[in-house]
Amino acid sequence: MKSRIILASASPFRKAMLENAGIACDVVPANVDERAIEAAIGDSGVTPADVARILAEAKAQEVSARFPDALVIGSDQTLSLGDEILHKSNDMDAARKRLLQLSGKIHDLNSSVALARRGETIWAHTGIARMTMRKFDPAFVGRYLSAAGPQVLASVGVYQIEGPGIQLFEAIDGDHFTIIGLPLLPLLKALRDEGAIDG
Repeated sequence: MKSRIILASASPFRKAMLENAGIACDVVPANVDERAIEAAIGDSGVTPADVARILAEAKAQEVSARFPDALVIGSDQTLSLGDEILHKSNDMDAARKRLLQLSGKIHDLNSSVALARRGETIWAHTGIARMTMRKFDPAFVGRYLSAAGPQVLASVGVYQIEGPGIQLFEAIDGDHFTIIGLPLLPLLKALRDEGAIDG
């Protein structure tokens, strides 16, 4: 009998990715304090990609401890500009400042996914996408935010590349699913290896 699959995330984008791939799963958001975990990590030399993995594993393990017989998917994404991790903007003014900060620069989206069973991580993977934003002026940022609307605040980079956000970029080097927040192809292989989906 195949394991019940649980997604430890409230993200509608991650749930939609799994559903579109034909993966039936239940959603049980993890009860973890991401900022507290990041604070505990501190300046310990951990990379932004490592932080994404630690958070993904923490989410998977927390839900897995509550549902020990299920196969739990935890995921997280960090946006890094150099060694600095940037967090979501609280309002449109902060979003404007974020875009001007990223303008003309390369940032990384670090997307991690982990599988846990009985409270323990059994597999983890991190994908990294390098995102090169073109140089733009404040007037363009204002027009972009007006067109894109407040839903951009749901994204740490203040964009969804499947919408008007694609106009912000000069080049993208990375997997589409990693950019959206879930490295789907490695996850599907891991689910097949675990016998959770048909191979």
